[in-house]
Amino acid sequence: MKDMKMKTVSFLLVFSLFFAAFSFVSSQEVNDEDAIAAETDEELLPSPMPREFRELSLGMPLGELTEALLRDGLFAFRGERDVSFLPVRQETLVETAGTSFIRRAHFQLVDGEVFIMSFTMDTRFIDHFSIFTTFVERYGEPVTLNPNEAVWEDDYTRVSIERPLTVKYIDRVVFERLQYESGAQRAWQTLMREEFLDFF
Repeated sequence: MKDMKMKTVSFLLVFSLFFAAFSFVSSQEVNDEDAIAAETDEELLPSPMPREFRELSLGMPLGELTEALLRDGLFAFRGERDVSFLPVRQETLVETAGTSFIRRAHFQLVDGEVFIMSFTMDTRFIDHFSIFTTFVERYGEPVTLNPNEAVWEDDYTRVSIERPLTVKYIDRVVFERLQYESGAQRAWQTLMREEFLDFF
């Protein structure tokens, strides 16, 4: 009888140890699977919208922009000759020729900072498909896709690939503010015109 009790206790002890070990291994496997799934999800998440190309970026002041263009071998920037001021709209325009992959580049600045960057590619050296697939791999599917352009955007940045082959970066916050101000200005001019006509 005593031997029977000892065997039962031994069996229960061995069973408990086995069950505990099995539970530990199972929980480790679940934790490992969760960690792998989390890493995979992170890899699948697209990168945030780019606001820069090489050393050039949206929000960059004019002085930094011109210095970066002078340093970069992809551009044939000629300094002040490539910079013009648009007094009507209080904007600065920088336009420069490119070398190899880039044929021309345009930068629009307002309040002294870049809010649009546009790069027209030389299709002898780079093609639309290569740039498009690179963007899809890095930033996911475009939010807009039609024969004229593919567009990626978030709350702050809009990036488009336009045919035949121009890549354009836009600061959405600044651009939408300018559109609003332009609309308000047009509405004010319309009102003034109507008031003027009332004099006749």
